[in-house]
Amino acid sequence: MTIQSVLVVEQPTLGFEAEKKIKLVDIEADKLVSNGEFTVPEENAFGRSFRDYENENNARHRVVEELYRQQHIHQTFEFVKKMREEYGKLEKGEMSIWECCEVLNNIVDDSDPDLDEPQIMHLLQTAEAIRKDYPNEDWLHLTALIHDLGKILIHPNFGGLPQWAVVGDTYPVGCGFSETIVHHKQHFKENPDYKNPEYNTKFGVYSEGCGLNNVMMTWGHDDYMYLVAKENGTTLPSAGLFIIRYHSFYPLHKCDAYKYLMNEEDRENLKWLNIFNKYDLYSKSKVPIKVEEVKPYYESLIKKYFPAKLKW
Repeated sequence: MTIQSVLVVEQPTLGFEAEKKIKLVDIEADKLVSNGEFTVPEENAFGRSFRDYENENNARHRVVEELYRQQHIHQTFEFVKKMREEYGKLEKGEMSIWECCEVLNNIVDDSDPDLDEPQIMHLLQTAEAIRKDYPNEDWLHLTALIHDLGKILIHPNFGGLPQWAVVGDTYPVGCGFSETIVHHKQHFKENPDYKNPEYNTKFGVYSEGCGLNNVMMTWGHDDYMYLVAKENGTTLPSAGLFIIRYHSFYPLHKCDAYKYLMNEEDRENLKWLNIFNKYDLYSKSKVPIKVEEVKPYYESLIKKYFPAKLKW
């Protein structure tokens, strides 16, 4: 693995221009047949309800709440544009997908009220749960394995970004903040965009049906991993990249918020994201996956869909 320290130089903005078209997956999501082995547990790893952000008795409540306070204050349209400019250059280093998985072994997501295990366990738990139910969709297995690799942004060699700029639920910037966003009532009034008439209306700088490719989302691991995969020439289908980019967009896929910004391709890909989300959320547990037993399978998928080394 090669990781470099880099001096960032200003370059023209990536903005929120339309991305290149990527081949759609051939199988329709609503025609998939599941083996049905995975069942949703009633409690998370701490014996509490999943995604419970209001329970002050939750051991992780204060950590999670502080993260969202910081996120809601500092994630602005200009901040996101700056982050996409900097990290879109992919100059932080070179390493393989599996090397990145191993680096993540020392990172815990402070926004997650359901688990405090290293990230590699969550990745493998999600991928293995999907693999059991959808054994023929190997691209979906790999998508599950890599969907959170963008959390490498927390690592000092990748900028050492604060967790509010890496993890947590995502949502659009450049338009009004939906009331479906976690902890919506507390801190958005301190965000400079909240009172900016250019950004605080329903559509803001966007238009109805413009497509999510043209929408700036809060900066974090989702958008970063999407950029890494796309710019390194992955052959994952469009649905895989959609899952990577929007799997933390809970206001959309849990509450139907911001649907007025979607186009037809987004609506088709959302079907795949809804399939994926159950496993991403509910496969978290304290039961470890035997990494060495499953590693050869995932290395074969990495070879199929990615180059040996990626720029990050």
